[in-house]
Amino acid sequence: MQTVSCFNCKRTEQDIPLLTMHFQGNVSHVCPQCLPALIHKPQTVAANLPGLRASGVDEPEG
Repeated sequence: MQTVSCFNCKRTEQDIPLLTMHFQGNVSHVCPQCLPALIHKPQTVAANLPGLRASGVDEPEG
C-alpha cells in the first residue's frame, strides 16, 4: 500500500489525518494544519500544488 502525504508539509497519513481533495483532475491530500492556508492564504501554498495560482482558484466565467 502506498503511503500518502500532505501536498504542502509532506507529513504522511502515519503522522496526521489527511483529507483527500480533487483539483484539475488530480487527487491530492491536505492535513488539517495546512487546510486553513489553502483556504485563506492560497498564495502561501501555491508553489506546492500544481495548477493553483498564487491568487487562488479563478471563478468560472458565465
